[in-house]
Amino acid sequence: MTDTRQPVTSRPWGTSPDGQPITLYTLRNRNGLQADIMDYGGVVVRLLTPDREGNPGDIVLGHDRAEPYFSLETSPYFGALIGRYGNRIAGGQFTLDGKTYQLPLNNGPNSLHGGERGFNQRLWTGRPSTGEDGPALELTYLSPDGEEGYPGNLSVRVTYTLTEDNTLQIDYEATADAPTILNLTNHSYWNLSGDAGRDVLGHELTVRADHITPIDETLIPTGELLPVEGTPFDFRHPTAVGARVDGQGEQLRFAGGYDHNFVLRGEEGLKAAATLHDPLSGRRVEVFTTQPGMQFYSGNFLDGSIVGKGGQRYGHRWAVCLETQHFPDSPNQATFPSTRLQPGERFTSRTVYAFTAR
Repeated sequence: MTDTRQPVTSRPWGTSPDGQPITLYTLRNRNGLQADIMDYGGVVVRLLTPDREGNPGDIVLGHDRAEPYFSLETSPYFGALIGRYGNRIAGGQFTLDGKTYQLPLNNGPNSLHGGERGFNQRLWTGRPSTGEDGPALELTYLSPDGEEGYPGNLSVRVTYTLTEDNTLQIDYEATADAPTILNLTNHSYWNLSGDAGRDVLGHELTVRADHITPIDETLIPTGELLPVEGTPFDFRHPTAVGARVDGQGEQLRFAGGYDHNFVLRGEEGLKAAATLHDPLSGRRVEVFTTQPGMQFYSGNFLDGSIVGKGGQRYGHRWAVCLETQHFPDSPNQATFPSTRLQPGERFTSRTVYAFTAR
């Protein structure tokens, strides 16, 4: 059954902490899929897809209003755009051309997800459109030189497209006027049950990766590549999220479960990264990306204290994150793919989430 409603609509959705109006945009494709995206933080607030019986359900965690997104205590990056640097930087320091830059330490001894006020806490400029591929929302933001300690003025454009073949496509672009570092991602929390009705321990995950970047006790990569074979990190074949999450070994102990970067197979171009499937609802999301890595996070710090949409409390391991990215702490790891962005260069990447039910 096709959806005849307007492909793109918008409505006021409160005000930001500094008093600026927030807009919530709704994208709908002809098949009835719906994505609600807020210009504050570029947040994917709601994502409606059908189960195997055709019943629509919301498959991402979040809130019914804007205010809870202003605090990490009530919204730990739910659905947000992350930058300038997604994931962790050891000691909050990196060096470019002999100069050392200090970032805020907002995750123990490290800097996480762009600092105290990363891109998830910024108001973006939205421009909706409808094209051949489907309804889209372009978000732009100018991050000034020195913001959260990062050098250079950085112009960022992120475009969400809800395609007519039932994918959410995210295109990232950025340019800078001085050497800087960059690692952009989206931090959606996935629960394919629909409306977060239960935990995700029974969801089956496949990750097309033969190695992870192992971490130390502060969750910073050691610089090594650890083969997944024979470890709890072997998701090369469909495996329940909960099958080994509480297993033995220091890697799971350090993170309290999974919170690790997987080294994706393949080099250039758009490649298959992961598949998440809920056997109960039949919903399935396939992840494709041009990025070299993906952070798999098993909702270890969700503890039931956060009240989300519809009054639902988000319990322990009530969702997973599949964050396509460059590797954590790359500026301090010479063997990792570079995250340096030079003036005159244009950073581009694409991640696609494809939705089906069976």
